[in-house]
Amino acid sequence: MATNNEELMKKFNMWGVVKETGVDDEGLSKFYNDYFTFPLFKDEGLVLYNDFFGKRKIALTTYNPFKLYRGYTEMTKRLNGKSLDGNMTGEGMIQGGIVIFDNQGNARYAYEEIIGDELVIDDIVAALEDVANDEN
Repeated sequence: MATNNEELMKKFNMWGVVKETGVDDEGLSKFYNDYFTFPLFKDEGLVLYNDFFGKRKIALTTYNPFKLYRGYTEMTKRLNGKSLDGNMTGEGMIQGGIVIFDNQGNARYAYEEIIGDELVIDDIVAALEDVANDEN
């Protein structure tokens, strides 16, 4: 039996937006085949990244080497726990996120990626429910 979240997701189309191709196509193929099997589109000119996420780039939030090391080890532990491997190929400094559109193509919600943090799934589900309820 499907969970409520799975039923909710069936009401939406999902696709990924990538910022570059031709740099690490093997890694992009692995991402698609192993983790995200929805259609992928290249954002020529980084229009979505810039419009929704304001050209945000990864920046240091501290110069304390102990905090940097702890943050790195926590993120590595979480990735390993999910059997995810990252790579350092390509433009990895630009941050993205999640944009939720209604059935008219209007952006209703945008969640900025915070490098090293888990997605707040409850917030994303609440946004999806709000959009789905408005469209019924």
